[in-house]
Amino acid sequence: MAAWSLVNLIRQFCTEFEIIIPSKARSSGTIISLGADNIMMTKQATLGPIDPSLNSPLNPQNPQIPNNPQARIPVSVESIQGFFGLAKNELKLNDEENLKDILLNLSEKVHPLVLGNVYRSRTQIQMVARKLLQKQLGADQQEKIDKIVAFLCSDSGSHDYAIYRNEARDELGLTIEKPNDEQYEIIKSVFDDIRDELKLLEPFNPNLELGAEATKNYSCRRVLLESIDGGTDVYVTEGSLIKTTQTINQQPGMPPITRTTIENQLNFEGWKHEENNVNLQVNEG
Repeated sequence: MAAWSLVNLIRQFCTEFEIIIPSKARSSGTIISLGADNIMMTKQATLGPIDPSLNSPLNPQNPQIPNNPQARIPVSVESIQGFFGLAKNELKLNDEENLKDILLNLSEKVHPLVLGNVYRSRTQIQMVARKLLQKQLGADQQEKIDKIVAFLCSDSGSHDYAIYRNEARDELGLTIEKPNDEQYEIIKSVFDDIRDELKLLEPFNPNLELGAEATKNYSCRRVLLESIDGGTDVYVTEGSLIKTTQTINQQPGMPPITRTTIENQLNFEGWKHEENNVNLQVNEG
């Protein structure tokens, strides 16, 4: 629903809405792309399925973390649907009694309220996708829209399925544009700059951040919203890393154990505004 809200917000400030995808626009990124008038995809760009997963306190306990009651397993909407598809289509369990037993057994593993939310979420994501596609393809293209929604929600088979440019254009029928060489160089330059600024290729590692130091402040830029007139709004996480070393004496005759822990103290998390300091040259010729 965040993606749906973003599309509607953007639409209030423009007459034409285009999405440019340099790399991955999966899940919610795909939903935003469906709401655009046009999607420009590089040869590396991919869309993905939009089947959601539910997280709630009623989800099944994660067996790998038995001592943490807060550790829950996400429930995939399409996995529940796939379970019933397996029973009916592969195992041919189609009579009411068998389906009743399957539902009762499933409700012992997954809370009934979670199963209800699964159904609501599946219906909601299909409704959102249809509404967005009507703006891109037209309200009279219901057959094409139904085909796209079915593929993105279930027929793709896996949430990790990658939809490249040719498939998005030729098989699904989305409004896809291929950048020319000049456009591609501009897109790549902007993407490389954002990648470096957000350090997308550098996983946050407290040990590397600290190095030989015992304490260090850090600031991670996580989201960028930029415009020529409005400057830059950046979502940042700031905190302090504190390394503590403790020596634990064992039984007599055994060498002591040195244990090192790193505490991450969060100092700030939120949006900050930065003014642009870029000099722009306007060619009026």
